[in-house]
Amino acid sequence: MTAAVPAISLRQARVRYGPLEALHGITLTAPGPGLTVLLGRNGSGRTTTLRALAGTVPLSGGAVVWDGVDVTRVPAYERARSGMCLVPERQAVFGSLTVRENLELAAPAPDPALDAYPQLAPLLPRRAGTLSGGEQRMLAISRALLSDARVVLVDEPAQGMSPAVAARTYALLAALDACVVVAEQRLPPALHGARAIVYELRRGTVVFGGEAAELRPRPGRPSIS
Repeated sequence: MTAAVPAISLRQARVRYGPLEALHGITLTAPGPGLTVLLGRNGSGRTTTLRALAGTVPLSGGAVVWDGVDVTRVPAYERARSGMCLVPERQAVFGSLTVRENLELAAPAPDPALDAYPQLAPLLPRRAGTLSGGEQRMLAISRALLSDARVVLVDEPAQGMSPAVAARTYALLAALDACVVVAEQRLPPALHGARAIVYELRRGTVVFGGEAAELRPRPGRPSIS
C-alpha cells in the first residue's frame, strides 16, 4: 500500500525582508496529489511563498503545516530529507558538473529522466553550466522527477522552453503522485480549463483562490495566455 500524499499549507503566513513585509498573512493549501499554481507578477510574493513552504526563508508570523504537522521551525534540509524538493528559478543545477553527474545525484540511473526529456541524452557529457536556459530547466525538472519527492516546489518550471516542451513539462508534473506547487507569472496554456488549483497573489496577499477553469481576465491581472 502506498502512503497517502499529504497536503501542505500556509496559515496566516508573514515573511519580512528587513523592514519590508513580503507576505501579509496569507493562507493557502496545496492538496496532494495534485497541481497548485501560484500566479502573480514579479513582486507579488509567489517566489517568497515557495521559499516559505520549503523553509529557505523564515516566517515572521503564521505557520507552515505539512501533513497535519506544524513544520514552521523545521529547517529546510530536514524538510528535504522528509520528501520535499525545491527547484528554484535560478541556480537549480550544479553548473560545474556534467548533465550525467547532475542526474546521478538524484538517482543512480538517468533513464527515467531521458525518457521524460530525450533532448538531454546527447548532452550527458556536457557541463550543466554550458547549457541553454531551457536545457537547464529540463535538467532541473528531471532531477525533481528522479527525487521521488512527496512535495515538489518549482519556480517557473517552463522558463526558456519551447511551447511543446513546456506542455510536456506540465504533463510530467501533473502526473506525479505528489503535491506539486509551481509559481508562474501567467497561467500556462497547458492548464487552461484544467483542474489545477490556482492562487493569484498580488503584493503579498491572495486575491483569488479556486480552480484554473474559474480564472477570468480582469483589469490588472496577468494575461492567462
